[in-house]
Amino acid sequence: MTGSTTIDEIKPDAGELSASEQQQTLITERLASLFGDAAQLDNAGNEMRLRCKVDDLLYVLKTVRDDPMLQFRQLSDLTAVDYPDQVDRFEVIYQMLSISLNARLRIITTVADGAIVPSAIELFASANWAEREVWDMFGIFFSGHPDLRRLLTDYGFEGHPLRKDFPLTGYVEVRYNDTERRVVYEPVKLTQEYRDFDFLSPWEGMQVNTENQTAADKKEGED
Repeated sequence: MTGSTTIDEIKPDAGELSASEQQQTLITERLASLFGDAAQLDNAGNEMRLRCKVDDLLYVLKTVRDDPMLQFRQLSDLTAVDYPDQVDRFEVIYQMLSISLNARLRIITTVADGAIVPSAIELFASANWAEREVWDMFGIFFSGHPDLRRLLTDYGFEGHPLRKDFPLTGYVEVRYNDTERRVVYEPVKLTQEYRDFDFLSPWEGMQVNTENQTAADKKEGED
């Protein structure tokens, strides 16, 4: 990449890469020159993805924010994905936006169950509630967060609902008790340990009598 070329100066050439493709190429080259082996680029189509170790996360986030050729100054979303069969079970995903370049970058780090992720709240104020939501839904702890409370579930809620091993029924049933005239919390009596549909679950629906169904279909066809 030539040092004199800026992303704003790109102009499309007939029969070559479009302006957006040239811009993505320059951004990719800039990321590679900044991080080297500290991060891996994994582009899919028009989507730019950057994978880094959790120890390098804050450095990567700060660099893409402050670098004048990138300017990814907005954290538009922060979420996670659960892969229970992997050693590093969770992917923590940061969706970055550069308004000046009209470009998006997805930064991904992987952590094991129980591992600690440094909070990005000092770099991006928008990480505040997003980290609380990830903690609430997945149980991923963010060190340095000033108020890491649950955000979507009740304060006494047990477990983290978006983990793949969370039972569909939950652990506690909340209902109104007419006798006591108050809301009560009771252990769920009907449980389903994993989201593994073995067709023995009471939620699989009614069993259809195939003989009666075939006769009904035949009669409907004659009519």
